[in-house]
Amino acid sequence: MKGAVLAGGFGTRLYPLTFATNKHLLPVYSKPMCFYPVETLVKAGIKEVILVSSGPHAGHFIQVLKNGQDLGLDHLEYAYQENPKGGIADALSVCEDFAEGGPLAVILGDNTTDADISSAVASFKDGALVFLKKYEDKKMLKRFGVPVFDESNKRIVEVEEKPENPKSNYAQTGLYLYDRSVFQRIKKLIPSARGELEISSLNSLYAQDKKLYWAELKGYWQDAGTFRALFEANKYWAGKSE
Repeated sequence: MKGAVLAGGFGTRLYPLTFATNKHLLPVYSKPMCFYPVETLVKAGIKEVILVSSGPHAGHFIQVLKNGQDLGLDHLEYAYQENPKGGIADALSVCEDFAEGGPLAVILGDNTTDADISSAVASFKDGALVFLKKYEDKKMLKRFGVPVFDESNKRIVEVEEKPENPKSNYAQTGLYLYDRSVFQRIKKLIPSARGELEISSLNSLYAQDKKLYWAELKGYWQDAGTFRALFEANKYWAGKSE
């Protein structure tokens, strides 16, 4: 399985920090933020990765990641998302040639986790698998995609993007496994009210075909896309290194 790190967008929630560089290159304790998702893929046995960036600082990644060998990669490619406001699914669509008709592990460039997803990667067969994180306080869910379960609470029937009234206690993290059909499904998506091709809409297409599976992410996970989340991520990784 190959991997994709999606590191596009303008990082507006982190202005003025992101006036200087791409959000995913900001420091999280002792490393650039994007090192963490790459290391998650490498730990899962994935050695071929594509990084998708966009915006005015896209060229900064090459100076930092180089050929990826320092992080344990055999091959690292770079791709450019022409519309930085196109959404996560739009960024993923850029990876079609790189995937070469095979499955793809996808992780967002601002996700830091110490979870081991290697068993899920090794056993993946078809459909899509989304990693979920449980929150007791539903107020925490309003900036994430939230799965809606069927009556058995086992199968996801839909994923709602940033709902005001979440129907479950789970957040969709920025880690996904997709089969080869993902790119055809992306082509069916319609931009949301935000003008984006939403990853939640993509996952909902899999759910409609009863092909969306899930696993609870074990260990620490943080989407470091806000000032508070960035601070919390720094605090965690600093403590873990002591």
